[in-house]
Amino acid sequence: MLTILGFVMIATFLVLIMTKKMSPIAALVLIPALFCVAVGKGAHLGDYVIDGVSGLAPTAAMLMFAIVYFGVMIDVGLFDPVVRAILRFCKADPMRIVVGTAVLAAIVSLDGDGSTTFMITVSAMYPLYKRLGMSLVVMTGVAAMANGVMNTVPWGGPTARAATALKLDAADIFVPMIPALLVGLLGVLGLAYVLGLRERRRLGTLLSDEVLVDTKETVLVGAGGGDGAGRPGRLGGGTDTGAGDHAGDGAEDDDLKGAEDDLKGLDPDRPTLRPRLYWFNALLTGVLVTAMIMEWLPIPVLFLLGAALALSVNYPRLPDQKARIAAHADNVLNVSGMVFAAAVFTGVLQGTGMVDHMAGWLVDTVPDGLGPHMALVTGVLSLPLTYFMSNDGFYFGVLPVLAEAGAAHGVTPLEMARASLVGQPLHMSSPLVPAVYVLVGMAKVEFGDHTRFVVKWAALTCLLILAAGVLFGTV
Repeated sequence: MLTILGFVMIATFLVLIMTKKMSPIAALVLIPALFCVAVGKGAHLGDYVIDGVSGLAPTAAMLMFAIVYFGVMIDVGLFDPVVRAILRFCKADPMRIVVGTAVLAAIVSLDGDGSTTFMITVSAMYPLYKRLGMSLVVMTGVAAMANGVMNTVPWGGPTARAATALKLDAADIFVPMIPALLVGLLGVLGLAYVLGLRERRRLGTLLSDEVLVDTKETVLVGAGGGDGAGRPGRLGGGTDTGAGDHAGDGAEDDDLKGAEDDLKGLDPDRPTLRPRLYWFNALLTGVLVTAMIMEWLPIPVLFLLGAALALSVNYPRLPDQKARIAAHADNVLNVSGMVFAAAVFTGVLQGTGMVDHMAGWLVDTVPDGLGPHMALVTGVLSLPLTYFMSNDGFYFGVLPVLAEAGAAHGVTPLEMARASLVGQPLHMSSPLVPAVYVLVGMAKVEFGDHTRFVVKWAALTCLLILAAGVLFGTV
């Protein structure tokens, strides 16, 4: 019964948010509360919620101060050179912009923290997507998938959990999986290319020297929707009219700089810039990332210290500090509120025993004939299991059971551990992952819209990694 109710609860939640019948926060709180009462454990709801909140409180604290820290770094101009480099590559071409989103997300993901990746990627790319009228769910989907592939680095979490659960060395798990993960990353880049071409066909290639900015609207010149007489078409309302043809490259670079500077996030005259402190901020960020990788202190403590130091050095006047905190307060409140709401969902799932019954049912349904192929089975199961439960629940609760079943058929724990990493591109869009709320919140995208778009592509990316792992003999 608990197994059925668990799946029904998750399905109800997903349907309600994808059809926009409820907001994610409301659904995360009310749906599990109702199901908790339905299973006859309403009297323990308070305990389950408190347990869930206690477990996610460090994550919420980390996200709060991470948003403040990286928000300040964006304000002071630390990432402006990165954004400009991406813009020069993109050349205001929708195809290049989507590919640039995937490349930027993959590079930044090397720090092992999803929320950091999404904050930097969205801050860099959001102005371009808005300026050109591109689909924002394409941005969130591509960024989530690129981060999901890179989330498998040993310091990113899943690999370390798998190593701990099965008493293995993280390097022994990760290094042989690199070729398969590279195939997955190439798959994300290929998908970004295809999605970018689709956006290009929808909007037309917008060259920087063809951007006309009006106080009321943005228009394209010769990029679709025109009347054939040289008059501009409206952004997003035209058809492809051969916009892939480029104007002279000589003028393009100069005009591109003007287009870059027109973007709010790259305003070279914004008062929050601190060019004289650029190298201090770069060094501080480098030390912070190194400290996270080396685990010198807990990540929430590192971001708390980093945010306090960044504010104090860059904005020594108290009113300026208050202004910077207020500027990022919306993101802080939205994300932290979503995390604590998710704590209700996870608390009820775990407290009522639903998650244990669901995992046990899935393991028991594996036919005996598939025993010698348990690594492949684990790879396939990692998609729904890491989507519907936390990484902790999967790696510490389910993976040891699967590994034991595999061992009975001669499948090594290393193969099982590597296969368990396959589902991460899908996992990063799970409603139980706090970082995804940073992504959709900053991009101003409905979580349901993001889910509808990304699930199919993320699942295909996972299966591509699994197929590559089997081909290379690592799974």
